[in-house]
Amino acid sequence: MRLHTTTWGAGDRLALLVHGIMADHRTWRRVGPALAERGYRVLAVDLRGHGASGRADSYATRSYADDLVETLPGGAEVAIGHSLGALTLSLAVRELAPRRAVYADPVWYLPDGAAGYRPELFTRAKRFTREQIRTANPGWDEVDVDIEVESVAAWDEATAHGLMDITGKDLLPAGPVVPSLVPIADPSSLVPQKRAALLSERGFEVRKVTGAGHTIHRDDFDGFMASLEGWI
Repeated sequence: MRLHTTTWGAGDRLALLVHGIMADHRTWRRVGPALAERGYRVLAVDLRGHGASGRADSYATRSYADDLVETLPGGAEVAIGHSLGALTLSLAVRELAPRRAVYADPVWYLPDGAAGYRPELFTRAKRFTREQIRTANPGWDEVDVDIEVESVAAWDEATAHGLMDITGKDLLPAGPVVPSLVPIADPSSLVPQKRAALLSERGFEVRKVTGAGHTIHRDDFDGFMASLEGWI
């Protein structure tokens, strides 16, 4: 599927941005322009079932990666993915072949069983009020709260059920395909301390953004950008 894309800047270097579940390209509203100011042309996608991209019969994890390969140019200077977007980027990174990859709080493991991943934890977000979103994300700007309201309304909640195909499967990469950074939340439920240490052993650079929640770039924009120093 060809995805909807948004562009910031017109620099000689190319950066790619891939959002997480329930979001769309607008989650990068500050990151995109900040990279453009550094001389990048920035391309951000809306994944299938999100934003202005099409809906699909299948939300199997591999289909997201295939969409990236179909939509985005190869050989970017840097590619950044968050959460589901980080997983998707990791599955497409060999074909896209960016010079560097950034996987922000990636979904490389979702536990199964009674205490594991449950799609309804996401689908119930369709009923959240603006005030509930604001309460759940106290560090967000009001603009980000407004964007979340709109992006969740546009989101196809069937994507949450698509993640069932990876529950209980350890998708932690054996090693980086290209030089790779993993900024993580503090604390991170997706990349706890033992898994962060394992990533470091496997050749990834792991940087904790102190005090940030899962959506690092919205919870602490300055901290997120600082975590990218030397990589962008």
